[in-house]
This record gives sequence, C-alpha cells and structure tokens, in this order.
Amino acid sequence: MSGQQRTLVDTVFEGIFQLILSGEIPMGGIVNEVALADRFKVSRGPVREAIKALEGRGLILKEPYFKARVVDLDGQDMVEIFQLRESVEGMSVKLATQVMSDEALTRLLSDFERVGGDGKVLDLHARIARESGNRRIQSLLCDELYYLLRLYRARAGSTPGRHDTASVEHWQILRAMKARDADLAESLMRAHIARATEALQRLRDTPSAAASTGAGDGRRRKDTEA
Repeated sequence: MSGQQRTLVDTVFEGIFQLILSGEIPMGGIVNEVALADRFKVSRGPVREAIKALEGRGLILKEPYFKARVVDLDGQDMVEIFQLRESVEGMSVKLATQVMSDEALTRLLSDFERVGGDGKVLDLHARIARESGNRRIQSLLCDELYYLLRLYRARAGSTPGRHDTASVEHWQILRAMKARDADLAESLMRAHIARATEALQRLRDTPSAAASTGAGDGRRRKDTEA
C-alpha cells in the first residue's frame, strides 16, 4: 500500500471512529461500507481497510455471513476490560506520580486548567500512562486498548451527572499527584474507574438510556470521557 493510500485509510479510520465516538453510528449498529464511502467521498477500498483496522482495535465485530457491527456494551468483555483498566491505570498513575518531574506535573495541571477540566480534550488517561515510564503500560493504554477505552469512557461520561463528577475526580487525582502522594493517587484512580464501570453497567441495564446514546439519526452528542 502506497504512502498516499495509507494516509487516506488513516483519515477514513479516524472519521469512522469519530462517528462511533459521537454516537452517530450507535454501539451495536451496522457499519455500512457503501454509505461510509459516499460520506467520505472515497472508494470502498479505503473504507474496507479502515474497517479492518477498527476490527483489529476491538471496535468493530465482523462474523462470517453477518454484517459488520460496532461493539456493544453487552457481554462480559466490557466488564473485564474495565477491571483490567482499574488495575493498570491505578499502577500507571502511581508510577507517574513517583517519576514525573516537578515541571512535568506543573505543566499537566496547567494544561488541565487550560481546557477547563475536560479530561477528554487533554486525553488525560493516556497522558498519565505515557508519563508512567512503564513501556508495557504505555503499549496497553496508548496503543492496544486505546480506541476501545476511549469509546467506553465516552459512553460512561454520557450518563446523567457523570460529566461533572468525572471532572472533580480528575482534579482530585491530579492534586494527589502534585502532592506526590502516589498511594492516594492510585486509590483515587481506582475509585474513579470503578464509578465509570458502574455508570456503564447502569447504561447497559437500562435499554431506553442505552438507545439514547446513539440513535443513528445523524445528530451529534457531546461525550465526556470518564
């Protein structure tokens, strides 16, 4: 594949991901290659390659003789991923608190204030992982599970009241980091993710709420990652 073709696939990949993240293509919804090719004004080839890449990231499921669909909130997989996330991100923030320089911590807090406490804009969880100094954690949270976690965080953040709560929790975590209290930062991160998991479970168990996260009617919705 040429560099130009690769760039086109990457652009389509990001475009489809944004449609999924916004809920325009709902969780569990069918991924229509023809409609997407028309939307992005490309042939079906780049769309097909982008869908394969999204499938590799765990965002799209494609079984023989069935149409491709966006991953849903149903099933044990989502719970297991968030259990893994609670453990790994707890260690991630603990390590980052221990190894980050004073300047880096100050910059992280300043950047968080600059975006008004919006962890989604700052990509806070991935940034903390990159500062942890642990390559395995970085690979898991910033590569292997990155897009799937962003989607799940966005859905958790879409539940009523979760946006403001998550923002406060982020502030508390960052203040603990600034105080160099690694154990407190880890505890706060674990509690933060546990609450996000509960929000997702409530969303999954409430059909009307789950349906409202993406009606597939072209309307956009603002999600805040928890």
